[in-house]
Amino acid sequence: MDSIRTEVLDFYAKLGTKVIDESHDQDTTDLNKCVVYIRDLIPNTDKSELCILVAGALGGRFDHEIGNINVLCRFSNTRIILLSDDCLIHLLPKNHSHKIFIQSSVEGPHCGLIPIGLPSGSSTTTGLQWDLNNTEMRFGGLVSTSNIVKGDIITVQSDSDLLWTISIKKL
Repeated sequence: MDSIRTEVLDFYAKLGTKVIDESHDQDTTDLNKCVVYIRDLIPNTDKSELCILVAGALGGRFDHEIGNINVLCRFSNTRIILLSDDCLIHLLPKNHSHKIFIQSSVEGPHCGLIPIGLPSGSSTTTGLQWDLNNTEMRFGGLVSTSNIVKGDIITVQSDSDLLWTISIKKL
C-alpha cells in the first residue's frame, strides 16, 4: 500500500504481519495487488471455491471505490465481495444463472443491479419488487437501482456483467 501511514505500517509489522512493498507498481491498485497475492497462494484446483471479502472497500473516495469495482471486473472469475457499513457489492458475470440467497436478518431490503462494462440487452430477475423481464439496461438509460428484495432467493440472468448491491442492516 503505497499511501500507508508509517504508524499503521508499524502497527501491523509489530503484530507479525508480512509486509510486501509493491509501491513500484503504480499501474494497479492495492486491492488488485492483494487479489493477485491471494490467488497465487491457492492451488489451481481450489480457485473456483475462492471468495474474497474486502471490508472497508466502499464509502471513502469515489475514485478508490471505482478502482475497487474495476478489480471485480478484472477478476470476474473470482468471487470478490466489497463490503461497507451500509452495503455490499459483487459482480454477477454475464451468461450465468445466478441464485442469490438473502440473509434478511442482516441484509436488505434495498438492492440494485447495475450493468458494468457494457449495456445489457436482456436481464431477467425473480424475487424483486420490480423484477426485470428481458429488460435492457445501460448508463444513460434504465438501471435497476432502488429496488426491493421480496423473497429469500433472488435469481438473475443477464447477457452483460452486472453489479449486485444490497443494503446492510444496522444491528
